[in-house]
Amino acid sequence: MTFGHPIFLLLLLLLPVLAWLKGKRGEQPAFVYSSVQLMRGILNITRARSGGFLAALRWLALALFIIALAQPRLTHSETSVKASGVDIVVALDMSGSMISEDFEVHGKRVNRFNMARKVLEQFIKKRPNDRIGLVVFASQAYIATPLTLDHDFLLANLDRLKIGDIDENRTAIGSALSTAVNRLRDLKSKSKIVILMTDGQNNSGKIPPLTAAEAAQALNVKAYTIGVGMRGQAPMPAGRNPFTGETVYQWIPVDVDEDTLQKIAQMTSGKYYRADNAEKFQAIYAEIDKQEKTEAEVKKFTHHQELFGWLIPPGLGLLLLEIILRQTIFRRLP
Repeated sequence: MTFGHPIFLLLLLLLPVLAWLKGKRGEQPAFVYSSVQLMRGILNITRARSGGFLAALRWLALALFIIALAQPRLTHSETSVKASGVDIVVALDMSGSMISEDFEVHGKRVNRFNMARKVLEQFIKKRPNDRIGLVVFASQAYIATPLTLDHDFLLANLDRLKIGDIDENRTAIGSALSTAVNRLRDLKSKSKIVILMTDGQNNSGKIPPLTAAEAAQALNVKAYTIGVGMRGQAPMPAGRNPFTGETVYQWIPVDVDEDTLQKIAQMTSGKYYRADNAEKFQAIYAEIDKQEKTEAEVKKFTHHQELFGWLIPPGLGLLLLEIILRQTIFRRLP
């Protein structure tokens, strides 16, 4: 339900004020007496309520006319969106080292996995017209969400993921890239993109990363690779202090295989990034978003079913009823 001219609905606020003013002023008396002592005999006669009923009919009719003036209508909208032709598969590392808390947001430590998920969510929301899929990997690679325009479904699947859902002891970068490329292999897209995020080295899986990169190159798939984590050593949670309840950290070396990630990006005409703090991580996705522009055809159709015609007849009927009753059953002395 919408209104073509909702500003007229403000007139409804005047009705109680007008009714109060009219009641306060009162109406002209039917008889004028020189003294109220002459009316002592009929003081206990009950006051007729016909005047209030007739007034209510008139105010209700006026309210219906005001609502009709605001032009109420049922609105049916239909939006047709043609996909942009850009298909994106994101490969997200879920190995155990992704729980290292080397990012800081608003003064609080955030682990690598949650940081990667947060910036990915923002990226997805900025590209509503692209088909996006999600591959997760650790010792093996799995399809978490196929390519889809239903980004609510995609975000829901991304939100439910947590470290430990799959065997997190090793990192299969080659398998992850190969699985992502396979999702794009048979598509006739204008642009096919893989975004690979990892914090380690390839130490699992049967497919070497550069072999998967050659397949991506042959299929015209561009790969953006992101090395996740600070340089040097990173704090990994190792339990809690039994006395203070604070998290105890152990510092582990960061072993991002930057050389391999750079080669993957170079072979596929993509780009390698190093996300070693929260601001840079967000800037990386902003740059990818800027480089991979999308165009989509959006058509919107709106049909209005006007309802004011259903309000005018009842308003006229109430007004006519008020006039008839005032001149017949509830007629007053002049």
